[in-house]
This record gives sequence, structure tokens and C-alpha cells, in this order.
Amino acid sequence: QVQLVESGGGLVQAGGSLRLSCAASGRTFSSYAMGWFRQAPGKEREFVAAISGSGLSTLYADSVKGRFTISRDNAKKTVYLQMNSLKPEDTAVYSCAAGRARFVTTDITDFGSWGQGTQVTVSS
Repeated sequence: QVQLVESGGGLVQAGGSLRLSCAASGRTFSSYAMGWFRQAPGKEREFVAAISGSGLSTLYADSVKGRFTISRDNAKKTVYLQMNSLKPEDTAVYSCAAGRARFVTTDITDFGSWGQGTQVTVSS
């Protein structure tokens, strides 16, 4: 079992930046992929970005490609999501998730443990 705690959300103006962090405990951190998902009011949870256990492979949703960067520090057991050029449509609760294996994936069913989420609000 993996425990995850996110931090770094907040209110930012359009065009601004935020960096989310997700600290993990439990299983050996490098043994599983990590992902970020988001859920806006009235919408389903959607994939944002994922990174393999080694950190060498990443995947992004088309809507954030070129603006968001996922990274991880296995020594600190932490995954990050750097969000630049934020848009109002990025407003959502962002949650990190631990994968069931090392390989990077966009499939929500491949993620077994979830953080509580952190609110990101982008004003126009």
C-alpha cells in the first residue's frame, strides 16, 4: 500500500505557474509509475501526466503537452507537476496516483493508490 500527500495547489492568474508536489510512503518508490489526474466540477476525472518508475519515460495529455512537466525524485519519494502558461480550463482538483507497476501508462485502472487532491484555480 502506498500513501500519497499532495501540496502546492492554489489560486493563480491565467498565464501563471504552479508546481504541485506529491510525497509518497510505503512501497519502494522507484518500483512504480506515478501519475497526475484532475477533475473539474461536473466532469469526469481525466489523465494529465505520468512518469515511469525510473523517471525515463513520460506521457502527457494533449491538452497540457508543452505546458506541464512531470518529474520525480526517487531519493525524496516525491513526484512533481510543473504547470506553466496556466489557463482557466486547467481549474480542477489535481490528484497524484501510484501505478501498479513501473511502466508508464495513461489508463486510470493501472493506478491503485490516490492522494486526497489539491485545488488549482486559474482566474481569467
